[in-house]
Amino acid sequence: MKVVIAGGTGFVGKALVHDLLKKQHEVYVLTRNANKPSHNPNLHYVEWLKENAKPEDVIQRADAFINLAGASLNSGRWTEERKQAIVQSRVSSTREIIRIMDSLERKPSAYINTSAVGYYGTSEHDTFTETSPSVGDDFLAETVKVWEKEASKAKDLGIRTVFTRFGVILGKEGGALSMIALPYRFFAGGTVGSGNQWLSWVHIKDVVGIIQFAIENQDVQGPVNVTAPTPIQMKEFGQTVGAVLHRPHWLPAPSFGLKLMLGEMSMIILEGQRVIPEKMMQHNYHFTYTKLENALQDLL
Repeated sequence: MKVVIAGGTGFVGKALVHDLLKKQHEVYVLTRNANKPSHNPNLHYVEWLKENAKPEDVIQRADAFINLAGASLNSGRWTEERKQAIVQSRVSSTREIIRIMDSLERKPSAYINTSAVGYYGTSEHDTFTETSPSVGDDFLAETVKVWEKEASKAKDLGIRTVFTRFGVILGKEGGALSMIALPYRFFAGGTVGSGNQWLSWVHIKDVVGIIQFAIENQDVQGPVNVTAPTPIQMKEFGQTVGAVLHRPHWLPAPSFGLKLMLGEMSMIILEGQRVIPEKMMQHNYHFTYTKLENALQDLL
């Protein structure tokens, strides 16, 4: 299989590229720096989003496109300038991928566009599946709506389109886990905020697995929640981290302190939603990690 990935050098991208290459697929990574050395004959770096770049000349006859590109949500306070960069990076990269696919003589059979469970909005009481409407009007929810609207143009090209709505991804090489676990390593971990907020988590191995499952299964389309089937409330999540690390869970992190430190970005930690991956469960996807304790033992 010939797979094109935008954002292939990020946290999820690296894990996905590694797994695809291990399975002998041919991978083309769209990047602004195409001069990176490749130590695998099946891995190719293709220049894009630069003047005179024409990636479509190199990636003819691709089977699938995957869009993981976009400015990180976790790299600084959400100033107005930062929020604009977060939205614009996602819209511009998606728009360029649509242009590239439109220019290809043979269209790919699948387009997988990263999205987020932030689409649904936040709630301590509701449960969200792929059929749930959005109840959110916050920055994350609005960003996802704009992003998915741009990505949905792939359907007009006759390409099966999937919106992989990521939950909180747990992994060793990136994501939120290292930040959450750090206080526990220094014997200072405790409940974050009220502790009642839901955390819809997922192990990085299942993120990679679900993306590949979506590529390979022709009847998977539209939104797909990329979360474990067992979301957990933040207090229990913290207690489990403490237990796995053999550290106490005792020093709370109050909401007002996090809001003061992180500003609007604190909503990622202080607010959440209980999201169920109903579509993957209906398609009998086999989750590698359904229990948080097992996932943390693997990662910590």
